[in-house]
Amino acid sequence: MPALAGDPARTLVVVLDPGHGGAYPRDGARGRGGLVEKAVALSVAQKLKSALEQAGATVVLTREDDVDVPLAQRAQTANESGADLFVSIHCNSMASPHARRVTRGVETYFLSPDPTDSEAKLLAELENGGPDAAPLPRTADPVSGILADLALGQARNDSAALAQAIQRHMVRDAGVPSRGVRQAPFVVLSGTKMPSALVEIGFISHPAEGRLLGKDDYQQAVARALANAMLEFADKVLARRLVASLPRVVVPEMVLVARKHAPVAAAAAPR
Repeated sequence: MPALAGDPARTLVVVLDPGHGGAYPRDGARGRGGLVEKAVALSVAQKLKSALEQAGATVVLTREDDVDVPLAQRAQTANESGADLFVSIHCNSMASPHARRVTRGVETYFLSPDPTDSEAKLLAELENGGPDAAPLPRTADPVSGILADLALGQARNDSAALAQAIQRHMVRDAGVPSRGVRQAPFVVLSGTKMPSALVEIGFISHPAEGRLLGKDDYQQAVARALANAMLEFADKVLARRLVASLPRVVVPEMVLVARKHAPVAAAAAPR
């Protein structure tokens, strides 16, 4: 059972966010044969939930059926659940016929106001609901804002490590071609208070990869890879962070003083 080191009674809490949901245009990208991103994301999230629960983790889904959940509410679910980490699951897509034929692979994102490139910027705009989507509001109290920024600083650093773990296991365990770890200003990540990442598990628009994304056994392989990444991250990063935060026990310094003893008289020589 994955208990966080230093607190054996506390299990790992994970919030999974199956991207999109509901009616068009909130249903996400589309592939061949009627395959839709919202359905793939939910199916993978459900399989991932089962894998993590079998390992002893507590798992919460931001949606459990085909509904459109606002981005702010998804982040709120993670925060109110006391999650140790948050992962949003999506499928990627390309627009032009040529790009749809040749572009495949996994990309994992962590939050940054500076996107890796124009593609990352465009993807964030699409996932956020368009270029004019409003960011999540910040607190009006400057002191609270400073404290919140300090508290979030470590979570943001850990998010990069979480993204690296997800990308590594997706490539190694599920055999997905790597398109790298990237950064972008995703609204759903900006509202969370814990290490968070968004993974585009593959291109639903690619003829072969899109077909795989619709298959149950491939979704299971992706779920296993994601579970391995999250458990590794919890063991190597979160547990170490928890141990470092535990109160230190100060032991009083002890000084040893050598006592001087009178010299032992030499024994008298036998007569």
